Amino acid sequence: MKRAIYIVIVFFAMICMALPLSAQKHSNLVIGSDKLVLFIDMRSSKTEVDTLLKKAGLKGANAAAILKGDFTALQKDGWTMAKKQGNIVEFDSPLENLNKNPQIKPYLITTKIDNDDEGSPGYPADVNFGINKFAKVTVHELASGLTRFFLPGYLQNRRALLSGNFNNWSTLKGVMAKTDSGWIADVKLKPGKYEYKFIVDGHWINDRYNNLVADHDDNSIYFRYNYTFKLNGNANAHKIILTGSFNNWDANSIIMEKSGGVWQKQMYLHDGTQAYRFLVDGKWIIDPANPNKIQGDDGLMNSILNLGETVIFKLDGYTDAKKVYVGGSFNNWERGLIPLTKAKTGWVLSLIIPPGNYGYKFVVDDKWITDPANPRNMVEGGIVNSFISVKPNYTFKLSGFNNAKSVHLAGSFNNFDKFGYSMAFNGSEWTVSVRLKPGKQLYKFIVDDKWIIDPGNKLYEPNQYNSGNSVLWIE
Repeated sequence: MKRAIYIVIVFFAMICMALPLSAQKHSNLVIGSDKLVLFIDMRSSKTEVDTLLKKAGLKGANAAAILKGDFTALQKDGWTMAKKQGNIVEFDSPLENLNKNPQIKPYLITTKIDNDDEGSPGYPADVNFGINKFAKVTVHELASGLTRFFLPGYLQNRRALLSGNFNNWSTLKGVMAKTDSGWIADVKLKPGKYEYKFIVDGHWINDRYNNLVADHDDNSIYFRYNYTFKLNGNANAHKIILTGSFNNWDANSIIMEKSGGVWQKQMYLHDGTQAYRFLVDGKWIIDPANPNKIQGDDGLMNSILNLGETVIFKLDGYTDAKKVYVGGSFNNWERGLIPLTKAKTGWVLSLIIPPGNYGYKFVVDDKWITDPANPRNMVEGGIVNSFISVKPNYTFKLSGFNNAKSVHLAGSFNNFDKFGYSMAFNGSEWTVSVRLKPGKQLYKFIVDDKWIIDPGNKLYEPNQYNSGNSVLWIE
């Protein structure tokens, strides 16, 4: 079992009342009205301290040095050693030096990371769609592609910052500029869901004009849009409602707005295949501008929208085949729904697929085959399939092992499957690119059926087999 180790960061705003000691756990929380308190158990392993320092936002702090009693990096980061009692070393830091969002509650960081967590403060989980709800619009998209956050008023204050999951809840970045009516900060954002707050002279406040608030705390929520639904005509309609698979066919929540003779609605829409239709004054219609449609379970026709990355599937040869399809985990392995087009040298298809890791095969005249041009495979249900990663965000590399017959990647992202994802050799190293969720990932390589940790990654942690797992953090 891992030895107990934790770093506890406690924050209380200056206007908050001190919490009673009886409300804390053991002796590991120290109450402070204007400072942060950090405890390190010197009996901990290097891996555990490394992991916790990273999660606590202490950049440049080396666990090995700390466990030897060298606290230089912590001191440079603004931490002061308050005292040492037994194996526990206590550090203090002024509130303004905090590199993580303290919120209004004690913030506990441990080595126990749940990869199936729906989301944690500052790192919201994926959502199918999102629509902003402002009493007064304080976040604007600029023509330059930047997003401008505006904090009205507070002109008597000396400093204002913008902090959110887009800058890792930093209190050092996001400095806002004062204008004649408030404070502004411009941020470059990709489409998606974001949580944020303002820090005014050291006090955390949410956006009082934003009616979208996170359930787990009072962070303000902003969606950067990526799609606009439009419906032409219907000039005499009184009310048009948009409904679809993304909002569980709720016929009351998304009301279209009329602008210049066109009914439309902007929103953030997650990548994937989305079915939808319009309710025009109580009558269901599909999108007349969208030729893609399919019959729903209720017997009504739905329009189909595909958002994601364009993937080219190509199968050389088989020119005598009558029909060729592609099927995979991206379409529940339906064998006759996605046909390839015949070309001079074989078959080809452009397909939009959401980011992710998928297995796939071609169906040539009713016979399933793996992709002969793709050296990367995976096993699903005991069957070997070709492997593809759409919009991968990390490439695993293993140098050496030039004489190995096969190398596979297994980790927490594929349940440590003994086959894993097969890696390809490019003459100097074995590689495979995958799409990983943010957070902590554990992994190992399987070289000719032998499990090894990554020799190029110094970060690892013990496992139940006493062989260790390599550790990777995805931001």
